[in-house]
Amino acid sequence: MLLSDAPRGAFFSVVKVTLNKEVGKRLADMGFTEGAQGAVIRTGFFRGPLQVRIRGYDILIRRFEAAGIEVEPVGN
Repeated sequence: MLLSDAPRGAFFSVVKVTLNKEVGKRLADMGFTEGAQGAVIRTGFFRGPLQVRIRGYDILIRRFEAAGIEVEPVGN
């Protein structure tokens, strides 16, 4: 499943980041690394940005960047 498809309130574990170059490196620096767990806090209207909590930080991420992060559901 892609992070961009995760519903609000979903808990996830990062499988891999498929974005390359600067964007992928920046996301890895922000904590989107293999095995990191997080949650989708809020989603923007009309498929806007996502607010994601990962490694104790809240991050707003663009929907097209979230589409480059493969995750698996955790918990319920």
